[in-house]
Amino acid sequence: MANEHSPLLVHGVYSMMGDAEDSRGGSAVTGQVSPESNPRKLNTFFGVMVPTILSMFSIVLFLRTGFVVGHAGLLHGLLMLFVAYFIISLTILSICAISTNGAVEGGGAYFMISRSLGPEFGGSIGLMFYLAKVCACGVYVLGLVEAILDVFGRDPGSAGSQGLRVLPQGYWYTVLYSSLVLLLCLVVCLVGAHIYAKASFIILLVVTMSLISIVISPLIVSPQRFNITHTYGNNHTVTVNPSYTGFNGTTLKNNLGPQYSLDYSTNTMMSFATVFAVMFTSCTGIMAGANMSGELKNPSEAIPKGTIIAVSYTFTVYLLLFLLLSSTCDRLLLINDYAVFQRVSVWPPFVTIGVYCASLSAAMCSMIGASRILHALALDQLFGLPLAPAAVTSSSGNPWVSVLYTWGLVQCTLFAGQLNVIAGIVTVFYLLAYAAVDLACLALEWASAPNFRPTFQFFSWHTCLLGIISCVVMMFVINPVYSSASIALLLLLLLFLHYRSPTSSWGYISQALIFHQVRKYLLMLDSRKDHVKFWRPQVLLMVANPRSSCQLICFVNQLKKGGLFVLGHVQIGDLDVLPADPVQPQYNFWLSLVDKLGVKAFVDLTLSPSVRQGTQHLLRITGLGGMKPNTLVLGFYDNCYPEDYFLQDPVFCKGDRGEGDNFGVDLPSLQAHFPPVRHAESPRALQPEEYVSIICDAIKMGKNVCLGRYFFQLPPESKGRGNDNVDTIDVWPTNLLSPGSASYADVSSLFLLQMACVLNMANRWRRARLRIFVCVASGSGDQGWLANEEQFRELLGMLRIRAAIKIVACDNVPCMFRGPNSEGQKVPEDFLCTMNGLLREHSSTAAVRFLYLPHPPSSSELSQQYLTQLDTLTRDLGPTLLIHGVTPVTCTEL
Repeated sequence: MANEHSPLLVHGVYSMMGDAEDSRGGSAVTGQVSPESNPRKLNTFFGVMVPTILSMFSIVLFLRTGFVVGHAGLLHGLLMLFVAYFIISLTILSICAISTNGAVEGGGAYFMISRSLGPEFGGSIGLMFYLAKVCACGVYVLGLVEAILDVFGRDPGSAGSQGLRVLPQGYWYTVLYSSLVLLLCLVVCLVGAHIYAKASFIILLVVTMSLISIVISPLIVSPQRFNITHTYGNNHTVTVNPSYTGFNGTTLKNNLGPQYSLDYSTNTMMSFATVFAVMFTSCTGIMAGANMSGELKNPSEAIPKGTIIAVSYTFTVYLLLFLLLSSTCDRLLLINDYAVFQRVSVWPPFVTIGVYCASLSAAMCSMIGASRILHALALDQLFGLPLAPAAVTSSSGNPWVSVLYTWGLVQCTLFAGQLNVIAGIVTVFYLLAYAAVDLACLALEWASAPNFRPTFQFFSWHTCLLGIISCVVMMFVINPVYSSASIALLLLLLLFLHYRSPTSSWGYISQALIFHQVRKYLLMLDSRKDHVKFWRPQVLLMVANPRSSCQLICFVNQLKKGGLFVLGHVQIGDLDVLPADPVQPQYNFWLSLVDKLGVKAFVDLTLSPSVRQGTQHLLRITGLGGMKPNTLVLGFYDNCYPEDYFLQDPVFCKGDRGEGDNFGVDLPSLQAHFPPVRHAESPRALQPEEYVSIICDAIKMGKNVCLGRYFFQLPPESKGRGNDNVDTIDVWPTNLLSPGSASYADVSSLFLLQMACVLNMANRWRRARLRIFVCVASGSGDQGWLANEEQFRELLGMLRIRAAIKIVACDNVPCMFRGPNSEGQKVPEDFLCTMNGLLREHSSTAAVRFLYLPHPPSSSELSQQYLTQLDTLTRDLGPTLLIHGVTPVTCTEL
């Protein structure tokens, strides 16, 4: 677990940035952060409760509570309140579970999601959560400017200043005032989060006093009426005369139901969805404490405790204010004046100060939280050079470059000009981030990982799933267009990060989930239910040295037809005399080789005193359940000196030799790991007797056997075979060492036909023509071969194999070896040479040849003779696969 908090491994363009260390590990980009300047100084109250409460109060508490009750009524308003807090409560349970399962570093929600779901999902959601914080900051700044203009702004129809109303109003003036307020937030954030955290307590006291004044005002202020004028368009002015009644049963009754009407600031018709979008912005501050995780002394304890207390407090306040407004204020007053609390307060300046403090505090909190998320993204190097400068910090650990990035983006959102315009975007982004947190917790719970042991126990996968569904549903209820666009943006970011292949040492929840599902389905894959109709090749390819076997590896990858493909390798040795297992460190190199070749294969290595014993081990233990090898593929045993594939394929001999593959294996180390190919002075690690014994062992164990020869002549897949040539696959389904010893429909011949057909179905070989050669003695006077040919054509039709049948006359072959060949009987050299000439004559242009592999001799004394016969038979043929099948693989039934 020590590497769980490390940044992404250096990859691609990141290496250009130098060895920038993660500040979570103790050093910043600009220098070392000494223990004395450790930024972790905040406790639960100052670090979590205060910023969470202020963020959830923000501008909505003072300037939009009346708006919600006026349009939605008390009943719909309470429904919105309960739905909103129900959603965030489910998310809070997930936050508490994740944050109490280990150390939480800087980045808050992004850190939780990325360390749970991996860099792709974490990076995309983290960036969208950052954008949500940016937009939220813009909302709070615009709300503050709106509150300022309510007090100091000139009346729309007035030509000059009247008392305190000295500020001119208009779109560009609003942008100017907002920019000045944002500049003030920038200065505070550049100084540092600690000063804000201490000052926020004073702000909370001011806001609390303002709330107390609002609650006691109905007991002191007498009923009164107001004149409110709004200008719609250029010349249309509307004046209303709402009233404040104090506590009144009739007022409460009139305010129970909804009455959605025009919003005077945007001149658009309100609905449940639009009002809920504005109201939900008050619930977007639940992660304000989590976003300060980098400054908390004990995040795992402070985040759950502080967040739950803060949310409970804000819910109580909102519920009280909903009841207060609906009982004391006329609906016209609630709809036509955002600053209703100031009009009915016992001392309006006190409420005004509270509005300014809450809005300014929420804006600074959002800017600080957003900058911390961006800083965490930059440290993890997910987006490369564009975010690289955001990793820079001051000597005290303040990410001032991230603050500048955030300030610039918030400045762009201020051009919206109205709070209600971007409230929907903020809400949708936050709901998506909350759904991601619930998804992270759900994935951890479903993965059943032993190390997922949160100390917070009040959650389950039901609450996580319900939270996800609630967030997604409310996203589309609020604004289907924004929701669809945000999900599309999320998918694009996921694809971007996936194809950049960032690799981390955080652990991937996807791997845990895949393991969980694979185990479940492997248990369901019952080998007792196997049927020949659904047979597919499951191949164990034994590889001595990949330098000489890469073409064969790629060829077998096309031959597997979606089945199991395992690269096996035996290292000679005895664990009793070794200090450690030499096999385990080799897996990374073999897996990197698999990645380089682009094949879908597993790797299984073993240590054994001999290759034969090691192959027996792999044949028995490779795979699980119903996924075990049924076919063994070996390279051919001859005296040829193989070529080095690494010197032919540009993937291995060109490119940036210093670039790794995300797992610490670069090209030079990969090439150095595998020894040079065998040459004249190299000793043979395998003797003929042992090689033939391996074939015998596999057949005894019920495995099909394939021997591949001359596959080094196949061009690398990156080069292809040219566009003008149509490949052919030639099949010789008879035992050429004894042409009359077997029929064309025995198990081995049918297996050979099946393997050729499987290859013909692979993408690279789909256009190849399949040719089947039938050896007959046309001049013998025996016309039975005509009937046999017809039967063979009928068999191919039943097997649905499309192939051209070629009749080959064997009249020139010595007659004495047309009959059965008994074991131990030596085949004359002239017979073997004649059959080899026959093969070269008819299959010289074939891309690959499939030949019948005779059963090996049971006596080890005949091993060399057996190999010599095979060597003579297949000499100079080109890529050839000798096949001996022992299991039925074809089916003519439906």
